Amino acid sequence: MKRFHTTRFDCAVLLGIVFSVMLANLSVFGRECAQVRGDVVRLHILANSDSGYDQGLKLRVRDRILAQVGGIFSAQQSQADAKAAAVASLPEIEAAARAALIEAGCEAPVRAEVCSMYFTTRQYDDLSLPAGIYDAVRVTIGTGAGHNWWCVMYPPICLPAAEPPESAALTEIEALNSEPLFKPKLAVVELLERFFPSKSISESAI
Repeated sequence: MKRFHTTRFDCAVLLGIVFSVMLANLSVFGRECAQVRGDVVRLHILANSDSGYDQGLKLRVRDRILAQVGGIFSAQQSQADAKAAAVASLPEIEAAARAALIEAGCEAPVRAEVCSMYFTTRQYDDLSLPAGIYDAVRVTIGTGAGHNWWCVMYPPICLPAAEPPESAALTEIEALNSEPLFKPKLAVVELLERFFPSKSISESAI
């Protein structure tokens, strides 16, 4: 009987150690996710509605913004610089969007702004970005009631016809995606972010 109780105690200790290691690893992963969120600027375009016409306009606006303004972001060396460039370029971004609409015969209002907003876990080609709050350039067409289109402006991995230049932010994203058990960890991050959207996983796991 004594040996049985000892075995149960040993198992409990072992499980506790395993759980502690897993929690510590998840906490480190959470801090890495938070670092990625803080080093990225997203582009978010909201269509007026889900009609085929309005969704087509959204893509026209996307193409014009990427072609006319996208190069601004490829020249930046940090997220802070990219965000400042986005703020300074809002009139140009808005003008590009409006020009694309006018060319299509649409006079719907359009508004460009830099904001902090929540994104679920998203994938761009072979890279995934964790759920959480990101700085973003948000372009709203009309009522903004339609499905959105998004990409990553900094590091500039969604700019057309160009490989993104090496940057610390891109290295962080690639390193995060190469983590062991990346997808299960990311699923936990997304679950926790639903309940604690203003906190990083490392803060809410402690």
